[in-house]
Amino acid sequence: MRTARRYLAKEIYRSSSVVLVALLGLFTFFALIEELDKVGSQFTLLNLFYMQALALPTYLYDLLPIGVLIGSVLALAGLAQRNELVILRVSGISGLKLLGMLWLVTIPWVMGAFLLSEVITPAAELKASQVSLDLLGRAEGGRMSSGYWFKETDAQGGTRIINIAQLNADGAVSQITLYEFRAGQELSSMSQAASGLFANGTLLLKDVTETIIDETSVQALADASPPSEPVTRIERQAERVLNTTLTPERLIARVLTPERMSILDLADYIRYLSDNNLQTDRQVVALWRKVAYPFTLFVMMTIAAPIAFMQTRKGGVGSKVFIGILLGVGFFMGNQLALNVGMLSRWAPWVTALVPNLAALAIAFGALLLMENQHGVRRFIQTRVPWSKTLA
Repeated sequence: MRTARRYLAKEIYRSSSVVLVALLGLFTFFALIEELDKVGSQFTLLNLFYMQALALPTYLYDLLPIGVLIGSVLALAGLAQRNELVILRVSGISGLKLLGMLWLVTIPWVMGAFLLSEVITPAAELKASQVSLDLLGRAEGGRMSSGYWFKETDAQGGTRIINIAQLNADGAVSQITLYEFRAGQELSSMSQAASGLFANGTLLLKDVTETIIDETSVQALADASPPSEPVTRIERQAERVLNTTLTPERLIARVLTPERMSILDLADYIRYLSDNNLQTDRQVVALWRKVAYPFTLFVMMTIAAPIAFMQTRKGGVGSKVFIGILLGVGFFMGNQLALNVGMLSRWAPWVTALVPNLAALAIAFGALLLMENQHGVRRFIQTRVPWSKTLA
C-alpha cells in the first residue's frame, strides 16, 4: 500500500507541477500583453517584469485547484492507459481505498497552499502595492488617491478619522492628517504630522501642527457676525502620543484585498471594523472562503478519481484531460457565481463558501460509487426496467 501510494504521489506531483507551470506561463503572458501599454519612460519593461514576478504567488493561489485537478486527471489517465490502475484494483485496492490514497497525496498540496495563502501571497501583494504606488502613482487594494482612510471611536465618545498618505514596510507612516469630532459630530480639531510610528497601542506623531476649533464656533457661524475672540488657534508640537486601536497589521490589512490577507489578519480586521460599526460582509465571506480553500483541493482530487476510472476505449487521455478542464473551469465559474449571488442576496457567509464545494464533492463521490458498482447498477436497471433490454 505504501509503495503504491508513493508511486501515485510521484506521478500526480509531476503532472500537476507541469500543468501549473504551463498555466502560470500562460496567465503571465496574457497579463504582460495587457500591461504593455503602461510601459514608458517612468515604467520600463524591466519594471513590468518585476511587477509580474510579484503577481506569481497570486496567480498560483488562484490556479492551484484547477492545476491539481488537471494534473491528477492526466496522471491517473496515464496509469489507466498503461493498465496500472487495473493492477491496483486486482491487488485488492477498491475505488474508495484509492480515493483515500489520493486524499493523502493531496495533503502536501494543502500544506503548500496554506503557506502560500498565509505568508507568501500577502507579502507579495503588499510589495506589489508599494511598487505600483512608486512607479505608477496608484496602488491596488484599499488605497485611494488621497491615501488610506481609517475611522475609530476615541475615549470621550467622539469620532476620529485618520488619513495616512504613505505606509512604510517597517510599520512607520508618513503624511498623517487627523480629524477629531466631538460626540455631536462637530469638528473639534485637525492635526497634520510629517511622520508617525505605532507602538504598544499608541501612535507617536512627530512634527505636529494642530488646528483647534473652539466649541463656540458653530454658534458664531450661526449668528453670521464676527466673533469677539478667534474660534480657532494653531499649536505646534514636536511629538504627540495618540491612543489608537490601529496597529501595523491593520494598516497592512487595509492595503490588501480581503482574499489576499492571512486568516489571522483578516479576523483581526473584521473585529476592528465591527468595533467601529463599519461594513464587514465582504471580509466575512472572504474569511470563510479562505477557510474552505484547502477543502477545495480535496474536492478537486475527488472529481479527478471518477474521470480517471473511465474506460480508455471510450476516450483516451486527451478526452479525459478535456473533461477535467471543463469540470475545473465549470467549478471555478460556479464558485464565483455563488460568491456574487451570495453577496447580492445576503446569504450566510458559510453558505457562499461551502455549498459549491459540498455540491461538487457529493456529485463526484456519487459518480465514483456509480462507477465502482456499475455492474450492479446495470443489473438493477435490467431487472426493474423491462424495456431497458430492448434499448440495449
